[in-house]
Amino acid sequence: MALEIVQPDGLDNPETYSHVIFATGARLVFVAGQMSDDPDGNLVHPGDLAQQARQVFANLGRALTAASARPDQVTKITIYVVGHRREFLPVIETARRELFGDHKPTDTLVGVETLAAPGYLIEVDAIAVV
Repeated sequence: MALEIVQPDGLDNPETYSHVIFATGARLVFVAGQMSDDPDGNLVHPGDLAQQARQVFANLGRALTAASARPDQVTKITIYVVGHRREFLPVIETARRELFGDHKPTDTLVGVETLAAPGYLIEVDAIAVV
């Protein structure tokens, strides 16, 4: 599997994501939206975006591992945040770096009114090329 990150002329140079990634590989892995659940499916850290974000990215890592994929093989994530405000970005980016380190998959961040159940503040899905 190979990823080639491209920084297009005329676009900014974001710290935590890439604008374009070319991917070649033998298998695509699609990971469903991960939420801040414990192994029993219970919400953890209600009302705490920072802790929920850490749990979400940890769960995403577990899902990738189960698919024999690594975080550095992720090409795209979508981040859904309840009531998103700009000041949430550093909190989300800190949790994101815990999983991805210096790897910068493409992303889309979407502010939403609600997620699947009350109390959830963030959800992240992913696509990896293995």
